Amino acid sequence: SPPPSSSLGRILVIKLSAFGDFVLSIASFQAIRAHHAGAEITLLTTAPYRAMAEASGCFDRVWTDRRPAWWQPAGWLALRRQLVSGRFERVYDLQRSERSGTYFRLLPAPKPEWVGVVPGCSHRYHQPSNEVLHICEREAQQLALAGVPRPGLPDLGFLDADLTAFDLPERFALLVPGGSAHRPAKRWPAERYAALAGQLLDRQITPLLLGAEAERAEIAAIAAAAPGARDLCGRTSLEAIATLARRAFLAVGNDTGPMHLIAAAGCPSLVLY
Repeated sequence: SPPPSSSLGRILVIKLSAFGDFVLSIASFQAIRAHHAGAEITLLTTAPYRAMAEASGCFDRVWTDRRPAWWQPAGWLALRRQLVSGRFERVYDLQRSERSGTYFRLLPAPKPEWVGVVPGCSHRYHQPSNEVLHICEREAQQLALAGVPRPGLPDLGFLDADLTAFDLPERFALLVPGGSAHRPAKRWPAERYAALAGQLLDRQITPLLLGAEAERAEIAAIAAAAPGARDLCGRTSLEAIATLARRAFLAVGNDTGPMHLIAAAGCPSLVLY
């Protein structure tokens, strides 16, 4: 019979991407850490999320998956050696993808306990076919198969930044007009954000415009149309976004990674889909 969760010594968690999904999995990371308090827990992720994972305090080690292509056998062999070297007793596959399922198949027998969706694993999760579930609900059901208590709200206190340089007003709101570059139809138009910024300014709430270089033109247009709004494009780290979110009056944005972070930090948020 498998060892009880309390005696498991080496655990692997797989979460490769994407930004919003990674943020939504932080509560699951924290639930796994609390449930396996004495275990050595390793995260397999991709480079953009390494720093956040290390700061979370949930993991003893963070490995970077270089995601080899099918035609890169050396990369696959190196990844297999690394996975085998971990001598993991249980794997929580929170990616639930064809790629992470391939990692299960890479491992020699006897395979570790595997909590995921790949056929043949010890704790296979079957999402009800007649339900559309939020990722947090899917993960809660998946973790329950292995006895992990339902995750609560995420604690993002580990993401903290000094905001002195922003010289913030007493009341401010966060506007996030960006989104996936290959899905522009998901973006609320810049002129609508400009109108909203004007409404906020009328109420003595300063809009802070957040985004990356890809949104620079949109943010500049909003700032020009709503004098008094502050352009913070390219100036906010993940730590700064979370810290701003904890102090903001509200946030409005598109379906994009920073909005997942802002909402998870506890800011009253409206996300436009």
